[in-house]
Amino acid sequence: MGTSYQKGWVSLRGKKWYGYFRLTILDPETNQPKTVSSPVALGLKSEMTKSQAREKLAQEITRLSGQITEDGSVKNGTITLGWFVRNRYLPLKESDWREETAKVKKLIITADLIVPFEDVRLEKFDKYILQNHLNQLAKTHSKDRVLQIRSYARAIFAEAVDQDYLPKDPARSLKVPANLREVDKTTLTWDQLRSALDRLLEKSPRDWILMMLDMANALRPSELFCLRWRSFLEVPLLLDIQETLYKGKIRPYGKTKGSTTQVPIAEALAKKVVEWREELRKKGKDVSPDAFVFRGRFGGPMDPSNFRKRVLHKLAEELELPKLTFQVIRRTIATLAKGHVKGVQGMMRHSQVSTTTNVYMQILQPEVRSTVDSIHKELSRKTVPATPPEPLVPAGQMADGPMIAEALAASAALSINTAHEVLAVPAKPARGVVLEFATKMRQSRSQLVVWFWNLRQRCDKVAEGRWR
Repeated sequence: MGTSYQKGWVSLRGKKWYGYFRLTILDPETNQPKTVSSPVALGLKSEMTKSQAREKLAQEITRLSGQITEDGSVKNGTITLGWFVRNRYLPLKESDWREETAKVKKLIITADLIVPFEDVRLEKFDKYILQNHLNQLAKTHSKDRVLQIRSYARAIFAEAVDQDYLPKDPARSLKVPANLREVDKTTLTWDQLRSALDRLLEKSPRDWILMMLDMANALRPSELFCLRWRSFLEVPLLLDIQETLYKGKIRPYGKTKGSTTQVPIAEALAKKVVEWREELRKKGKDVSPDAFVFRGRFGGPMDPSNFRKRVLHKLAEELELPKLTFQVIRRTIATLAKGHVKGVQGMMRHSQVSTTTNVYMQILQPEVRSTVDSIHKELSRKTVPATPPEPLVPAGQMADGPMIAEALAASAALSINTAHEVLAVPAKPARGVVLEFATKMRQSRSQLVVWFWNLRQRCDKVAEGRWR
């Protein structure tokens, strides 16, 4: 298809400027390309001149029907997904991604979106095409990968709508496929972790300390392998994490904002680290503040991938463990750790507690069984009948029992007499009865107040020994 330099034409319809240009589309009946005249509203006549309308039409032609090539010309045809992602989406998003993150995201987007739909025009996408593609990926890819592709697809097409390349977002209501491959949730037991540490202690004190730090503090391998001796604060018993390791490069930041912080270390483990440092010093090893705690062959940090293959995988085979990786260890520690969930989140240094509870902490069947048994035990307990509370002061043991009994009897008699008087009143209109009844009740209440006030005075005198 040749290079197009069309400018289109501008026409005034009512109070608005409209532009027209040739657009090549695919005829749905013949499935063959055909050229049509496409109108586009440019703006109100009162807001722009005809020259300004032509300039805006030129921009619309570039946006709607052309792709800018390397020489700056406009290639005839509509915008494809590959061109939009490379020239409009990624340049906006790369500034928000770190270098390593950007590489991974670009690889995933390229492999699962651009390669299958490189030359497909944006307006040809609909919900069916994208949902079907996502369902196919779910058959061969992991759950996390499918969720990532769904997120990227929604973000890409939402950006296309926001930049006016599409009138409607075809990925807005994409659903997560129901049948996803299960994510690995392997966890170990305390006995399995202890057996791994015992075997490492027999082979290498360095590997034992490395794994003990990893298990006891739930460190990420990127944080563990770039620890320097200055990071070990012996007096406050802390590990000061300020750097991370990624593919041999030292980075002055962590995975999250809370990753670079000070992590508490157990006192017994700190003593082991000090003893090991003294042994290294006696052997002439570099234990200066800037030296790495776990040095590689050439003085730099050890390679986590090499350690995983050389030590952890072999250890899993020897001890017949289902799996032993740094991720399995972190998941196990988060699951078996005791304490409040916010404390576990702080140890794991997760930004959100949902990551700790939903991703790392796993359900333990023995704990579920214990919970069920405890509930059944409570439900099966016999109900003990409630006993009425005993009086604070038994009858007959009061300071002046006859006197109080006399006052109470008088009060009761007064109430009965008042009631009899009320009942003995001849029949009167309802309003008069109510008023008279209320008056007598107020008089009765006043007399009761006087009785109880005198009773209180007498009781106080008896208590003080002044009653005669």
